[in-house]
Amino acid sequence: MTTTLPDPATTLPSTAPSTATSTPVASAATQSLASRARADGVRFILATFTTLSGKPCSKLVPVAAADELEAEGCGFAGYAAGAIGQVPTDPDLIAVPDVSSYTPLPSVREGLAMVQCDPHVNGVPHPFAPRVLLRKQIRRAAEHGLALSVGAEVEYFLVQRGADGTLRTADTADDADQPCYDARGLTRMYEHLTAVSDVMEQLGWGPYASDHEDGNGQFEQNFHYADALTTADRVTTLRYVIQMLAEQRGMVATFMPKPFTDRTGSGMHLHLSLWGAEGSPDGPGPRFPAGTEDDPYGLGLSSTGYGFVAGLLAHAPALQGLLASTVNSYKRTGATSTASGATWAPRSATYGGNDRTHLVRVPDANRVELRSGDGAGSAHLAVAAALGSGLDGVLRRLDPGAPGARPQGAPLLPRTLLDAVHLLEADPVVKGVLDAVDPTAGVADYYAQLKREEFYDWHSRVSAWEVDRYLTVV
Repeated sequence: MTTTLPDPATTLPSTAPSTATSTPVASAATQSLASRARADGVRFILATFTTLSGKPCSKLVPVAAADELEAEGCGFAGYAAGAIGQVPTDPDLIAVPDVSSYTPLPSVREGLAMVQCDPHVNGVPHPFAPRVLLRKQIRRAAEHGLALSVGAEVEYFLVQRGADGTLRTADTADDADQPCYDARGLTRMYEHLTAVSDVMEQLGWGPYASDHEDGNGQFEQNFHYADALTTADRVTTLRYVIQMLAEQRGMVATFMPKPFTDRTGSGMHLHLSLWGAEGSPDGPGPRFPAGTEDDPYGLGLSSTGYGFVAGLLAHAPALQGLLASTVNSYKRTGATSTASGATWAPRSATYGGNDRTHLVRVPDANRVELRSGDGAGSAHLAVAAALGSGLDGVLRRLDPGAPGARPQGAPLLPRTLLDAVHLLEADPVVKGVLDAVDPTAGVADYYAQLKREEFYDWHSRVSAWEVDRYLTVV
């Protein structure tokens, strides 16, 4: 959770931000992947894409083959990668690198870099690839003169796993009833937190805070907002960096939403703002502030801003299938109590001002914060779904109604992954985000079936709760 306003993630520039890279924009447009890597002393490049479940998949490519990687891409057996819509007989999935996403990672391994890729099959962008799906929503927004900027709050637990499989907080002294913002807990994890922050600083991401979150062993690290694709790429890269650096120190960094029953869960709050797209007849400025427009609800938003909020609220139940995409996600959003006394997870589709209990928080007129998602799935899918839903509200000029307590009829969020899947399938806008690249490919149906199977696989396992409750019930 962010602590002060304004800060680098919330103070917007006078013009819409361009895609940030690890080198100046001018050189990024002209330098090859190989030349950039050699200039940084990189020996190997992780050519990376993510599946629909958010799993990062890579091949380790030597710099000597970087020109070939840039020209031809890198081949994968898609079915073996996981949830990417392929069967064993399908042709290779070719990961085509986006050179602008090139990211040197010497703190993870000396001489290592990563580049995000767009999967193709038979020369065509693969409709099951989250990054391809996000690109489609970005283009759709641009057709209406709009561009999305995104900031992401990355929350996670640092744990260790015992020989019996049980989890414990990596810092055994981190046992306070209310550990949030505790200076001592931060200091004990200083080496890890500063190592992560240093990586972001070296890459030019603009890190501005690391904090101890509400649960024992839980932390959050934040960086400056950017355009939608760049932020989703950075979340993917940052999760990898956090996990690798934690492993170096004998810890496990987990983005599992609710690893402990009695503690606050980890979310991934998205800070969203619309801008004029390049070439927009109305100019490049921010679209959320009311300016001279009437402000019917007193939050400083324009009709575009309120429409975006209304779109998020209208599609919130179905959105959860993509924002909270695991069985465990609903242990977080459905939590009734925690050791600290608050769950910080919304349970219904409401919005308000600077109030962290709502699904959509409006801390100022420049941005809105979507608080219902977590970091256990695909960041690209989460951003694509949020953009698609908010854009629907803008285009249909939806009205969110007055902010505040849950109005009559405001939908509750689904209580399980299975409920979320049903709601996703019934919502043409959210389902349409999945089917946007190729409506004939059946991406939404594939994803829904994938998540149904995940739910039923969990449901088929006998748990300790069941043994305790039913062993001698009759």
